[in-house]
Amino acid sequence: MSLNDGAGARIQEGVSALAGYGGIFQRNTRASGVIPQISVMLGPCAGGAAYSPALTDFVFMVRETSQMFITGPDVVKAVTGEEITQNGLGGADVHAETSGVCHFAYDDEETCIAEVRYLLSLLPQNNRENPPRHECTDPTDRRGDALLDLVPADGNRPYDMTKVIEEIVDDGEYLEVHERWARNIICALARLDGQAVGIVANQPQSLAGVLDIEASEKAARFVQMCDAFNIPIITLLDVPGFLPGVDQEHGGIIRHGAKLLYAYCNATVPRISLILRKAYGGAYIVMDSQSIGADLTFAWPTNEIAVMGAEGAANVIFRRQIAEAEDSEAMRARMVKEYKSELMHPYYAAERGLVDDVIDPAETREILVRSLAMLQTKHADLPSRKHGNPPQ
Repeated sequence: MSLNDGAGARIQEGVSALAGYGGIFQRNTRASGVIPQISVMLGPCAGGAAYSPALTDFVFMVRETSQMFITGPDVVKAVTGEEITQNGLGGADVHAETSGVCHFAYDDEETCIAEVRYLLSLLPQNNRENPPRHECTDPTDRRGDALLDLVPADGNRPYDMTKVIEEIVDDGEYLEVHERWARNIICALARLDGQAVGIVANQPQSLAGVLDIEASEKAARFVQMCDAFNIPIITLLDVPGFLPGVDQEHGGIIRHGAKLLYAYCNATVPRISLILRKAYGGAYIVMDSQSIGADLTFAWPTNEIAVMGAEGAANVIFRRQIAEAEDSEAMRARMVKEYKSELMHPYYAAERGLVDDVIDPAETREILVRSLAMLQTKHADLPSRKHGNPPQ
């Protein structure tokens, strides 16, 4: 863990100061994926020095106290003419919400350090150990009847996925990583029966839970971190697809989506996926489907797995019948209903072995706990080293 409060390289030392930072960066890289690396920003971190925190697994910042930037406000003004404050350029809120550099932002140092301690309790000392296990007082067979009301059956109605996570994990406690950046996906550390787990979940309250460039990158780095430190991954799906648009395509959604796909395919820790409501198109595949190596895949009875939604699919497949019908709207409604009944019913994927079981939502916690227990011997021997996270 590093505590950062400095103005950057000492100008009087010239290239020697730069070489010192280079040595730090090299050590950060060698330690990546071997030991958890945490950077706590307790003051400014300017210039090349900012690359060291960016190479670590987690960055904590304190509002109004810590800033990170490559070039300060004076240089920005001289080069571009833009006037901006230090906090406006590289403060905690900027990096927590806009750039994604900061994983956690807090109002004061005491809270920040307390949360660092909590994070450390969920991580192993190195990649040759498993995360510490805590005694669990929350019954493993506790029913989650509230889940039936939390998730609407109507796929177009939003809901808060964090409420679902609270209902499933031990004592409703979890630590969300990058909470304020790419909010359409949730990455969190929690416990199930005392065992640390990583949770990746779509958030229907934000952009309907679609995958976009930032969400793909956020989830990919989290999956890689969990895999490096032997933390099982649980994926909760309710995803309508990838976000369409010129900006997304030109920004490289294919490239960034492939990062998430690669991260899941490359992960060797226990992987369990649960489809809550809908999973459409390439986003279903990327979000740890059975076809890319999920160890166990479950679904609630309301699940729909398809290439696209019923309305869009019917418009494509039955275009001619709809166009030739006397009442095109009635024909469209009929074709949508037919498509749903034949290809999107809850047991279609289970019948083809692409879902291991369709489960009662109220039994989700118990089934996940039992599944983790079954998969705990997936690694007979922990690897000596795994690939760490790439730079942000």
